[in-house]
Amino acid sequence: MSKYKKTGFFNSFKNAGRGIRLSIKSEKNVRFHIFAAFLVIIFAFLLKMSIAKICILILAISNVFVAEFINTSLEYGLDAVFHNRYSRLVGMAKDISAGAVIIASIFSAIIGFLLFGSEIIKLLNDSKLLQNL
Repeated sequence: MSKYKKTGFFNSFKNAGRGIRLSIKSEKNVRFHIFAAFLVIIFAFLLKMSIAKICILILAISNVFVAEFINTSLEYGLDAVFHNRYSRLVGMAKDISAGAVIIASIFSAIIGFLLFGSEIIKLLNDSKLLQNL
């Protein structure tokens, strides 16, 4: 038995949506990630990437969003518990959490460069631009 109010199945989605909206409104980095993800998906379709490659891109993008949302929730939680007072341990936890976002972003960028790089090279080979050099 929980002391918290039971929420229905659909209320869980409503609460999750509220959390996503809060993250988008309050976090500049989340808005940047949304913009970058939008561009990546558009370019993937313009380059006519295979469904498998688009799925890999979507997994990489979602990895960054999950890391960003966990980072944001950890920051809010720690700020609430410590009432925005400075604590060396809280600072370390926030830094580690932010580091996880950077790692997810770097590896997602590497995946993007590999996938887009191979597509661009293939496009250049097909258009005979490289063959004339």
